[in-house]
Amino acid sequence: MNSNFLLFAASRVKTFAQHFSPSSLRNTMANDLTLYTFGTPNGFKASITLEELNLPYKTEKIDISKNIQKEPWFLEINPNGRIPAIKDGDLRVFESGAIMLYLVDKYDKEHKISYPHGSGDYYEMLSWLMFQMGGIGPMQGQANHFVAMAKVRSDYAIERYVTETKRLYSVLESRLASHDWLAGDKYTLADIANFTWVRGAPRLLIDLDEWPGVKKWVDRIAARQGVQRGINVPPSTMTPEQMKVSWENMRNKIAAMENTDKH
Repeated sequence: MNSNFLLFAASRVKTFAQHFSPSSLRNTMANDLTLYTFGTPNGFKASITLEELNLPYKTEKIDISKNIQKEPWFLEINPNGRIPAIKDGDLRVFESGAIMLYLVDKYDKEHKISYPHGSGDYYEMLSWLMFQMGGIGPMQGQANHFVAMAKVRSDYAIERYVTETKRLYSVLESRLASHDWLAGDKYTLADIANFTWVRGAPRLLIDLDEWPGVKKWVDRIAARQGVQRGINVPPSTMTPEQMKVSWENMRNKIAAMENTDKH
């Protein structure tokens, strides 16, 4: 048989394999995914997961500053009136942690950013995911509110929630000082979930240099292409510098107020 023909045939087989690999075939399953989201840490948890899995999806921007998330049509998708939420065909999934777990359960058959269900690493991943859901998310969320968004100033609340946020960063450091990732030996949902919140530490004037393992981990994740795409869903109306100035102005407004704590 002609050697040129054999080379041509081999190249066509390689091209077919590239275009019809198991991951490509798997991703064609996700043909009716819609993400309802806004530019928040919890919203980024969902968008980064979708991007890391290379899933096709549509985005519906839910402007929480206009209370769109409280409109009746959206409450049919998430009765709690919060973003993010997804629809996969007729199926709804709400709460960011549930969305992440659903997406890997259904679409991450090769365990690109997860571990096999029932394994020790799976439960370690789940533990760190729940750590974010029950710890860093609520505590840092409250810190953000009282430092920059409240209508009154409460020194007690600021001290309480910023201090607790820092304590939780120290818990992350206890792992990341000696490991690259939170669960097992690879990047997973646990890293995505915690990263989306910890990356916002500068907004609270928290210097991550205090936790060198955490800082290296944040930088490592921020460099990922899937993460860079995910944190731009939906596209921001402000540049990073404009966002920085906006947060500075909000902090200064609170700082200029009289403390309202009663003792």
